[in-house]
Amino acid sequence: MLTLLDWSIIIGFLLLSLGIGLYYRKNAGKSISDFFLGGRKLPWYIAGLSMVATTFAADTPLAVSELVSQGGIAKNWLWWSFIFGGALTTFFFSMLWRRSNILTELEFIQLRYEGKPALYLRLFKSGYLGLFINAIIIAWVNLAMMSLIEVFFDVDRNTAYLVTLGLMVLAVSYSALSGLKGVAITDTIQFTIAMIGCIILAILVVNSDEVGGIDALKLRLPASSLDFVPQISSSSSNVPIVSQLHGFGLTIGAFFSFIAIQWWASWYPGAEPGGGGYIAQRMMSTKSEKDAIWATLLFQVGHYCIRPWPWIIVGLCAIVLYTPQDEKLISNITYFSEAHSELTIEPEAENLSITTKGVQSSEEFLTLFPSLRNTDQERQVKYHFEPRLGFVYAMRQFLPNGLVGLLLVAFIAAYLSTISTQVNWGASYVVNDLILPLKENSSQTSLVMCSRLASVGIMILGAIVTPFVTSISGVWEFIMQCGAGLGLVLILRWYWWRVNAWSEIAATVAPLMAYSFCHFYLNEKLGSEFINQYGPYYFTVGFTTLMWVSVTFLTPKPSQKSIEYFNERVRPMGVWPSYIQGVKDRNKQIKWLTGNTTSMIVFIISFLFAIGSLILMEFQNAAIYFSLSIISVFGLKIFLKKTNIFGRNSESK
Repeated sequence: MLTLLDWSIIIGFLLLSLGIGLYYRKNAGKSISDFFLGGRKLPWYIAGLSMVATTFAADTPLAVSELVSQGGIAKNWLWWSFIFGGALTTFFFSMLWRRSNILTELEFIQLRYEGKPALYLRLFKSGYLGLFINAIIIAWVNLAMMSLIEVFFDVDRNTAYLVTLGLMVLAVSYSALSGLKGVAITDTIQFTIAMIGCIILAILVVNSDEVGGIDALKLRLPASSLDFVPQISSSSSNVPIVSQLHGFGLTIGAFFSFIAIQWWASWYPGAEPGGGGYIAQRMMSTKSEKDAIWATLLFQVGHYCIRPWPWIIVGLCAIVLYTPQDEKLISNITYFSEAHSELTIEPEAENLSITTKGVQSSEEFLTLFPSLRNTDQERQVKYHFEPRLGFVYAMRQFLPNGLVGLLLVAFIAAYLSTISTQVNWGASYVVNDLILPLKENSSQTSLVMCSRLASVGIMILGAIVTPFVTSISGVWEFIMQCGAGLGLVLILRWYWWRVNAWSEIAATVAPLMAYSFCHFYLNEKLGSEFINQYGPYYFTVGFTTLMWVSVTFLTPKPSQKSIEYFNERVRPMGVWPSYIQGVKDRNKQIKWLTGNTTSMIVFIISFLFAIGSLILMEFQNAAIYFSLSIISVFGLKIFLKKTNIFGRNSESK
């Protein structure tokens, strides 16, 4: 399948990635600040593009393609809704992260809080996030890469696992050698290659004879699948069926949770309320507070406006190309997807264990109808059960020699950028927040060596966990639910003096309790309407909020010494005791920063829709959206002049 040209492109890219690691290895070895933050000297555009690249994993184009196949363009609001939190982070938090002059997000815990509760919280979260959650995320990314390798090269799971391990070793090699600076530089190159490859694929597929161009694509799809905004209904019974033939529908409860609650309430990697994780790491690695703001702004624009459209177009084309068309095939899929004790339609091969519970996967359906194997209908069956594979099928069908290698490099690049970041970020928690607090006199040389060993250890842990993860969506749901309600305390700890270590401890533990209660009892008790209205999520957020607020007022207030130390270091806005000087003057900025945030949200959404309208050749709508985005830029410029966030006091050392 791959020609010499394809292999040359792939091998050349892998050698380039390793070469960058070797080039920056000396700088990374000076100190853990150099290893984990690039010496705090990253240009804002490198830091920003590195953020975008890190959130572009191997599964991201496939996931977006799957969302489009299930509910059209509008279903991307499942992740577009995080723009509200992203804009807030840009103007209310990015300069504070840089100003705090800390090495990791978890170091902030002992900057903000005091005593043994702060130490124990820092130690716990270093293991919980740096090892447990990080290993699950790495396994999730590995699973996506393995799925791509399996389908594209038609190999078994074990072979795909071994190839993925080889790529992981490469990622850890240059990450452990070069630290964050090498990772960020490599991210920038990898992101550029990945986006070029995806754009070329989208152009080739949509203009192929099988699709016939944008106009033909629009004619072959229902109009609702091209809507940019979900259809809203008061009851789950009135929500349109989500399938290849319908647009995306949400109940009022679910829509409200996405737009009004999820972005500030949920902790999720790459979209933490107020920033955190590897996003905060990039903010803290920039040269100044001004650079941190510009880097975060670039991340939001790249993440929401630039990246998704090639994936969306391929996803729309996949609906036309790979949705089952034969009426008999459609009838069989519909019939055998349900459980039957007695069959009125006979399959080609009897299998009671499948027919009595209903077909759950393409492999089970093909077991009943083996004659479909090695035909075009086999691909249609697999697409029906796993629509994320539409992106891979398009790669195999439409890419010529050379471009196949380029697209594979794009996916390898996306995978490497994510794995290298997860390993570097996780190692920073292990070394800076687990080892260093317990061994404060460690030399920088020994800490750098520990950082490199921790990188390798996290890779091994992720490799061990990978075979036990079977569902990407299951991991996504688990992480979302287990962080529901935590977000508000992560925001308010910067702005409200009363928040203490016990508040954050309660907000970390409570979602796990609520998730377990819903999963094992409440969901079954209250039924599908409760689930469809996003009831478990509301319950978890409400329970968590009640718990941490109650704990806040039942535990001792932070001491004056602790509050003064934090304010002297960070100079935050918000609600602080009267003995803190300068808060009133700083709070005058809040209204202007709110204007910045609002303008940015309007710009991101209007620019996102403008690009989409232009691609879909809806020129009148494109002109309206572009005009709105231009107006919002002027608004942003006006509000920025009213603030001093780019003034002299914004510079950090």
